[in-house]
Amino acid sequence: MANDKELDFLWFIPSSGDGTYLGTDKLSRTADSDYFAEIARAADRLGYSGVLIPTGVACEESFVLAANLAAHTERLKFLVAIRPGTASPAYYARLASTLDRVSRGRLLLNIVVGGSAQELAGDGIFLPHDERYSHAEEFFRVFNDLIETGHAHLDGKYIQAHHATLGVPPVQQPRPPLYFGGSSDAAIDFAGGLVEKYLTWGETPAQVAEKIARVRRAAASRGRQVTFGIRLHFIVRETDEEAWEAADSLISHLTDETIAAAQEVLRGQSDSVGQARMLALHNGRRDRLEVSPNLWAGVGLVRSGAGTALVGSPKTVAARLREYKALGIDTVVASGYPHLEEAYRVAELLFPELGIASPIGQLRSSFGQKQVFGGGGHGGNVKVSAAS
Repeated sequence: MANDKELDFLWFIPSSGDGTYLGTDKLSRTADSDYFAEIARAADRLGYSGVLIPTGVACEESFVLAANLAAHTERLKFLVAIRPGTASPAYYARLASTLDRVSRGRLLLNIVVGGSAQELAGDGIFLPHDERYSHAEEFFRVFNDLIETGHAHLDGKYIQAHHATLGVPPVQQPRPPLYFGGSSDAAIDFAGGLVEKYLTWGETPAQVAEKIARVRRAAASRGRQVTFGIRLHFIVRETDEEAWEAADSLISHLTDETIAAAQEVLRGQSDSVGQARMLALHNGRRDRLEVSPNLWAGVGLVRSGAGTALVGSPKTVAARLREYKALGIDTVVASGYPHLEEAYRVAELLFPELGIASPIGQLRSSFGQKQVFGGGGHGGNVKVSAAS
């Protein structure tokens, strides 16, 4: 199903750290709130509609970080992770309502049910894979009732909330929208019954089309409709050749030993079907990283979760995005290394090809003469007559 709407483009806050190269500490950047604020302010002024803030033991706590970044930004929305089981639905309803209020209605919620079984056990979650989704359904029955009406009651198999109340409502009505990604049958069924937006990691167009069709069928069986987004990294340069050189550079310090160690951890600790699909794209091999035209799986050699990047010139990458858009994708959650510099590259190179405009009006640089950048010297830029 084609989509004529302009793509909604979000960026990523790397709250576990950032860097120029994968698999090394060379030119790495530690998690730092001032740096995250730099990225958020850049995203806000460059035309990104929001930022994804991840969750996990290696990340800053997503709700707290979003509250901090909201104070540094004006328009930016915050796609904040909510993991059923780490706290009660009533407590999460209070968190979500307050964050939506202090940000003036800029909260989006990203449901994270799965991930590392080892990490889940550390959070006190010991349910088998599919049963976690049954638990999440009960969780959101309480959460949604509370945040939409202020009242909830459930005596369920997993959740007991007796006459729960929420004192203050969120800004958004009836509540902030729910985003979610998952590839198993249980996850697809869960998505069809609950969420507003389904997010897929960056698989091949054929795989994404198949997944979208499954979610649409699951939603239709409940009389619902779901919209779709995709989570991707981006390596955009002025030419295709430069972009592929940058992709090679990103893993230029990545050793075979580091790849093997990362792959062992990713395969051994996670029961995520989506993670297994990401790993299957490359199977840890450097010689099969372009898994579809301009879709490069090099990030997934060491990174958990989203492991693919679109690589190429602005025209090339825009063409690939239009292929996904034609399948029904209307939202992109993007990232690049390092995230501050790449936020600028993607906005300055790719956004014009996609018709995405900066929300900030450009200040006049002269009284009508054309300006040619002259290097920022004391005399200013070179001024050229408009008639020349």
